[in-house]
Amino acid sequence: MLALRLARGAHSLVQLRRLLVVAASAGTGFLLLCTLGYALAHPDPSAGALLRLLWCLAPAAATVHFAVAVARTDPGTRPRPGLSAVGLGPGQLMAISAVTTALSTTLGSVLALLVFLHLRGDLPGVPFDGGAAAFLASDYPLPLPAAVTLLLLVPLAASLASAVALRPRSPRPTRPRRPGADGDSPREPSRTRAKSGPYADQPGRPLDPQQPAPPLPTPGGLPWGTAVIAAGLAVEAYASRSGPGLTLPGRFTGGPARVFGGWSLTALGLMLAAPAITHLCGRLLQAVRPGVLRLLAGRVLQEEARRIGRPLGVVCAVASGAYAMATVYSGARPSFGPLSTLGALLVAGCTVATLLTSAVEAKHARADTTAALLRMGAPTTVLRGAALLRAGALLAAFGPLTWVVAELAAVPLVR
Repeated sequence: MLALRLARGAHSLVQLRRLLVVAASAGTGFLLLCTLGYALAHPDPSAGALLRLLWCLAPAAATVHFAVAVARTDPGTRPRPGLSAVGLGPGQLMAISAVTTALSTTLGSVLALLVFLHLRGDLPGVPFDGGAAAFLASDYPLPLPAAVTLLLLVPLAASLASAVALRPRSPRPTRPRRPGADGDSPREPSRTRAKSGPYADQPGRPLDPQQPAPPLPTPGGLPWGTAVIAAGLAVEAYASRSGPGLTLPGRFTGGPARVFGGWSLTALGLMLAAPAITHLCGRLLQAVRPGVLRLLAGRVLQEEARRIGRPLGVVCAVASGAYAMATVYSGARPSFGPLSTLGALLVAGCTVATLLTSAVEAKHARADTTAALLRMGAPTTVLRGAALLRAGALLAAFGPLTWVVAELAAVPLVR
């Protein structure tokens, strides 16, 4: 009940994000049910139904990723002062967030089931003059346990992933300091020690605003990401020479299905390497006698490298896959079926929405810093210029990377 009350009283933008999660879950659930319909219409032992089910993993993963990003930005489950006193600590808020995510995705699954039954003709009225009924195996009874099992995959995965992402993390233990160990009086704290900010963990160091803050640690993953990208490209090259492979659901057949495994490895490698690349962009912006604008933009990129790096890497992977597919079939004009179009829209839409949601989360995380800069008299044009500079730096870094990966993925397919 508390989760429902928090969901009902949220801001309109929060409700919009939840509705997008419902829509993504409904689309993924409909694809899973269509796979079940194909298996009912083709009872002969074959790998066609299993292959179609494997193709649904990409939109399912994109939906779960988006649901976790929405759960992280939900203000209703954010720890606030005073909530622990009424029994709403970090663990309880994590459970509420998982329940809210489960409710949103379950609602989408129910909508998918209703649309599926309506198209099959199991509910009153047969749309499209019954043209979709034969496609969805309306002549066969629908096994309800199998349908419910498929529809529960996304809600269970999304709620579990949200609980893992928002689990309470205990702070690192710090060694207690003896009074007067650094020459300070045990009765009166030193005024030269920073109470907060970049020197909060360095007792005894004077607070000098003229000196820059210490560099943030570079996120790991660049070597592993590069290795995984290379492995993915090698798998794509090998799969392209091994003859025809899988086929997409719908009427779209041929090349890109043969390199699905390699593309998955490439996407994983980009996701692993993207935070380190984002951090490197921030360091490059601050190199060679930077001004206030470049210092601010570079520092923010370094702090947000882990938060926006992985969604940005997934977007680059999807863009490179779409570019490679367009390059391979530039003159073939493949025929896209409705299920192929729905799956592509789900993957692309969820990845872009996840990146935008992560950007909103990053904006909220630095709200105190932005407010402090405004109180100090910083003009809003500086903040906007820093945002444009960050966007330009990321585009300059990830744009060529996406193009190179797409070209390397398309080279073995056009031969």
